[in-house]
Amino acid sequence: MSVMLGIDVGTSGTKVLAIDAEGHILADAMETYPLHTPRPLWSEQDPDDWWKATIAGVRKVVRQAKLKPADAR
Repeated sequence: MSVMLGIDVGTSGTKVLAIDAEGHILADAMETYPLHTPRPLWSEQDPDDWWKATIAGVRKVVRQAKLKPADAR
């Protein structure tokens, strides 16, 4: 099976999507993380949160769609 993964790292969370060759959605996941505002008009994020959310989202999608790692490109 040929499956493509899409990963979108956004301000409030990371979205992961698995689709087949015809464009059918096989599974999706959303992992959120905090936005830190240490001072007025400041916004900060920890890139480690992005990475952890990406890993967690990919694992969820792989599990939901019952994929083998070799299925994804």
